Parts: sequence; C-alpha cells; structure tokens
Amino acid sequence: MTVINVEKCIGCKICQKYCTVDAFVFNKEERKMHVDQDRCTECYVCLRQNICPQGAIEPVELVNFYKQFQHVISDPVENHGVTGVTGRGTEEVKTNDVTGRIQKGEIGICIDMGRPGAGVYLRDAEKVAMACAKSGVKLAPAEHTPLATLMPDITTGKLVDECHDYHLLSVIVEGKCQEEELKQVMEGLQQVAKEIETVFSLGLIVRTDENGETEALNCLDELGIPQPFRGKVNVGLGKPLSLA
Repeated sequence: MTVINVEKCIGCKICQKYCTVDAFVFNKEERKMHVDQDRCTECYVCLRQNICPQGAIEPVELVNFYKQFQHVISDPVENHGVTGVTGRGTEEVKTNDVTGRIQKGEIGICIDMGRPGAGVYLRDAEKVAMACAKSGVKLAPAEHTPLATLMPDITTGKLVDECHDYHLLSVIVEGKCQEEELKQVMEGLQQVAKEIETVFSLGLIVRTDENGETEALNCLDELGIPQPFRGKVNVGLGKPLSLA
C-alpha cells in the first residue's frame, strides 16, 4: 500500500493536488501528510510521477489479494492477469466485430463506475451488478472482465464479502441482455442509482440493421431518459475469431 514517511514529509501539501480521490490528509498537529487508507485506491500515480519533492511517498508490499486486485484495477498501466488487458482489465465490447460477444437481438451493457474522480467501493459495484442480474442481464464471465473474479456465482452478481470495503479508482460492470429486456434493466439501474455513494455512466452496445437503424432504444423515451447523442461506431471490418 501507499504510505507517507513522516521523517521525510515537510507538510507542503503538494501531493493533495494530484490525488483524484483526496486520499492525502494533512494532520494539523503534526504538520505532516498521511494517507487515508480507506480512500486510497493504490493507483500509484503519485509514485510513478514522483510528485513528492522529498520522496516521502513510499510503497509497502501488497500482501493481501484484495489490495493487489485494487491496485491492478486502479493503475492504468497494470496488466490484469486473467484478461491480459491493461487498465481496468477489460476491452468491454469495443472489438465486437472480432469477438462477436453481442449478437443481433442483444444489448451490451457497460457500466463505468467511479469516474471521473469519485472512486468506487466494491460494495457499491456489487449493488449495481446484483441489480443488473436481477433485471435480466447476463453478466460477463471472468475471462472478459476482472470484476467477475470476485463473484462466486455470476448469475447473481454478488461479490465475496471480504472485498466490500476496498476503494477503486473505477471499475466496470458489464454483460448483456435481450432487446426486449432493456426497459426492465434500465428501470433497475434507475433504482440502484439512488442506493449507491458514487457515480456511473452507462454504455449500451446495440447492433443496428442494414440501414443503420434500431428500435431497441425506444424504451428510453418511455422512461424519460435522454437518447444518447454521441457514441463509438464499430463498422464491422474485423473478422470473428470463429472465422479466422
């Protein structure tokens, strides 16, 4: 984990300017900085960028599995061992023309939690994952997304209890549902958004018809959710792995 060497710290507070989750705390009596371990995400940005002029920020070996998970998911340059992807360990479905994970008639669900600058406790990620599973989302397996490695049963979305209090820079909950189930999924997300202490952005991955049209998002109008006005377009130039 990340700690402050109080012998080196001069209390200049420079580190506070760099931490996106406000994990650096100034102790007025000591006139020294400390790391709030409950808020720190172990992203190691402060260490990689050498932001302390006194070299007072130091790493301590991450012996706990959940601390290691926290670091790997929060540090954008780390490679997640299961998926082989850097950052948060998932490509989502940006390469769907190659992987074919989302088929016609299906909607991909990608929920980006904790960004920007808020962070996310895994207990809140669990609430969102469970709300998705309950409303019809088939959550992505561990080979596609790291969060699933903490789920004993991905059909429920529940995480192991031991991980609940770990704070991550961000994490992605992903899966897919049938087009006709999207409305109930959106209703479930509207409800759980009121029950968590962070923010999330929702990405919907939709297969269009030959004319580039889809009626799958019409349910957004019924729920009073603005239609998306920007997105990423996968034009289908890749080749599915099954055909390679």
